Parts: sequence; C-alpha cells; structure tokens
Amino acid sequence: MSYGITRAEALELVREHLDNENLMKHSLASEAVLRALARRLGEDEEKWGLAGLLHDLDAESQPDLATHTSETVRILTERGVDGEIIDAIRMHNEKAHGDRRSTPFHHALAAGETITGLVIATALVYPDRKLASVKPKSVRKRFREKAFARGADREIIRECEHLGLEVNEFCDLALDALRGIADDLGL
Repeated sequence: MSYGITRAEALELVREHLDNENLMKHSLASEAVLRALARRLGEDEEKWGLAGLLHDLDAESQPDLATHTSETVRILTERGVDGEIIDAIRMHNEKAHGDRRSTPFHHALAAGETITGLVIATALVYPDRKLASVKPKSVRKRFREKAFARGADREIIRECEHLGLEVNEFCDLALDALRGIADDLGL
C-alpha cells in the first residue's frame, strides 16, 4: 500500500528538518513504539510507523506548542502523504488545534511518542545507561513517580487505555520496542 512517502523518504525528510540528534532519536524511538503497537493491535505497521517517524518534523522550526505540527502538516500535505497519517500527526498536539483525539491512531501516536521519554529517562539513570539493563518493573515504577521525567505526561501515556492496553502492559511494550533499536539510540 502506498502512503505518499516511503520510510526511506520519510527518514530523509526528518534528517532534512531536524538537526538536533536527540529529536532525531526521539523520532526513531516513536517509530519503533508505533510499529510495536500496530503489531500488537493488528493495525497497519507501516502507516503507524511513518506517523511516529514524521510526527515532530517541525519541532525545531515550530517549538511553540501553539503552532507545533502546523508546518509538518503543510509539508506532508504538499508531498501527498496519506491523510490519516497527517491527521494523527496533527492530533498528537491536540491543544494547538482545539480538537480532541478520537481515533485509536490519534491515541496511539500521542501515547506512543510520549512514553519514549519515560523509557529513555529510566535507562539514563542506570549506571550503564543501557536499555538492556532496564527492568520492566523499573519503567512501571517510574511511571508512578510524578517528579520523574516530568515532560512525559502521564495522562497522555494513559491514553493507551483507549487502545485496550493497561499502562503496565504499555510500558513493557515500549521498553521492548526501544530495546530493538538500542544501537540507533546509543542506549
């Protein structure tokens, strides 16, 4: 199936628009979690992965949450990217658009890209700073610690429940997904 962009083209586009290495790694991490979610839920892995990879394309040019995603939507629309991918990307920042997330794809992207920060922050407090060392129960414990990784909004992560996943199960899925690309993340 065609989505108006291949993964290779999407990766090139991300590299063209993001200079910050951590944002690049976040995009790869989000892609991995979205692909894992799609597999678990019987959804389209390529489509969900592309949304994860492309969702923060304008994070450097539009860092203000009031406008974040607007440039990404424009770029992807001009390229003829699949409308559902664009809509999910737009809705991962629902506050900028005055709408509410309403589809499994919306909830998956918002929760999936948010949990990456929690999992990575958990790895970074381990002595070796490696995902392979992180125990699933550590991610679950950190989820309950509101002061830990404050940028990882727990309410957004809880949107996994709209997908039929409990938070603990979602934490485990995300950790496994990120372990699969640990070398790309330097973790």
